[in-house]
Amino acid sequence: MTSITTSDIRAFIANRQGERIVTRQAHHEKGPDGVWLEVPAETRPVSSAEINRELTTLKRMFSLAIQAGKLLHKPHIPLLREDNVRKGFFETDQLNAVLRRLPGPLRPVVTFAYLTGWRIPSEVLTLEWRQVDFEAGEVRLDPGTTKNREGRVFPFTPELRSLLERQRQTVKELRQDRGLMVPWVFFRMVAKERGGAKYPEPIRALAKAWKNACIGAGCPGRIPHDLRRTAVRNLVRAGVSESVAMRLTGHKTRSVFERYNIVSDGDLRDAVQKLSAKVAGTIWGQSDRSSSSGDQRTDDSAQEILEAPPGFEPGMEVLQMSWALIADPSDLA
Repeated sequence: MTSITTSDIRAFIANRQGERIVTRQAHHEKGPDGVWLEVPAETRPVSSAEINRELTTLKRMFSLAIQAGKLLHKPHIPLLREDNVRKGFFETDQLNAVLRRLPGPLRPVVTFAYLTGWRIPSEVLTLEWRQVDFEAGEVRLDPGTTKNREGRVFPFTPELRSLLERQRQTVKELRQDRGLMVPWVFFRMVAKERGGAKYPEPIRALAKAWKNACIGAGCPGRIPHDLRRTAVRNLVRAGVSESVAMRLTGHKTRSVFERYNIVSDGDLRDAVQKLSAKVAGTIWGQSDRSSSSGDQRTDDSAQEILEAPPGFEPGMEVLQMSWALIADPSDLA
């Protein structure tokens, strides 16, 4: 490691950028006419993110070597620029279209994730009834079970309470009718054998059903994590401070607000409409110059700027500013 220099690292980066990764091996497929065809391998270039992960590992190796006293210094290790701004939000109509095409047991899962912004695989699907407190009106995540290892509390909204009460009612019916105990908040009924009785099982994944629902809803390519981004944006739109939004969704740093790009096209249109309403009639030449009150405000403003402290000699920039405040320069003629 002592012989590795920054030039060597740059050469490694250039070499990796020229390489390609095989995503599918070459194989043979039978054509429509029964003849076997050779299909070439599918490849893609190595991404900047993959190269950066390798460089990060190298940096860590150097740091550990210095801590152990094996090295005295380490070379500069440049990283590539990554386009890692997350995009993709769900508007209400899009979410409803996806929900209609999902199997029944998956709809409350997606709705819960949309409302809370919690991670579906590790925080939503694993949720148990012992973590739901109807009296306190909150749902909790135990410390050590989240990505940042910290516990979390999300108070009920009316929609969230209604969703959880429906789930609880289904669990009560299973207990009363069949004597089945269901510890999971979200579950599906699965038969252990073909044609046999169905029993509750935890939901492990929803990737295939999610993909088909998104395609059917006209928004292919969306991922479940888009629900998390949408929840953060909804909190910001509702006027919730960044620090509180981070505590509710479990984000450790505020960089989420840059990485998630919490602005949609609808947000931009709303901003322009607000701007138009604010500046309407205030641009010079667009207002009613015959208004005496308007002329008086202009005269007062000009007088206020033109008045200078005793002994002050206005420079050219002050004269230019005063000139700009006059509604019609021809008045000086």
